[in-house]
Amino acid sequence: MLIHPDWPAPPAVRAFATTRGFGDASDAETRRKLSAILPAEPAWLKQVHGRKVVESSGAGEADAAVARQPGSVCVVQMADCMPVLFADEAGTTVAAAHAGWRGLAAGVLEATVDAMGVPPQRLLAWLGPAIGPRVYEVGEDVRLALSNYPDAFMPARPGHWLLDLYAVARDKLRHLKHVSGGGFCTYSDAERFFSYRRDRTGARMAALVWLT
Repeated sequence: MLIHPDWPAPPAVRAFATTRGFGDASDAETRRKLSAILPAEPAWLKQVHGRKVVESSGAGEADAAVARQPGSVCVVQMADCMPVLFADEAGTTVAAAHAGWRGLAAGVLEATVDAMGVPPQRLLAWLGPAIGPRVYEVGEDVRLALSNYPDAFMPARPGHWLLDLYAVARDKLRHLKHVSGGGFCTYSDAERFFSYRRDRTGARMAALVWLT
């Protein structure tokens, strides 16, 4: 019911993503279940597909959070958009970002790296469950918004393209010390993941990271 990142994070870093089996992360009952296995209550963000980054001690309208204090939990929700978890190699700073195509185009990953205040070559990132490149069909507007990443698109049908969110993220984070994850597809794996595009559901999963 939980996915743990395959990254070389230091022992002080804890992280996981929930799956469908854990429950709907937008539901109060599931959030209580989450709180029982966390060091503190996460500050749930009002995600708006932008680039704003906040400290994890305060919720609000944002798409990424950073934490530097032990026990302060960063969390983002997803159901096709990509969660990206960050940690520095020394185990002093962590972050979580919500990155759909709008967030990627707006620069949420770059803003998160900047907010961490750690040289990129000392940072680790993990790309969590998102809609995969074989099924994520988008229009010409999306291709234009992400025109700096032509290799992330494959023709689908006239005026439509298949987009690889993971490829865009890897390109944006290429200067980091280590980037892993990106082998999931929320749309294709109905048993394991919620998917907004597939089910038009309001159910969400969560990706979380914190320092001990």
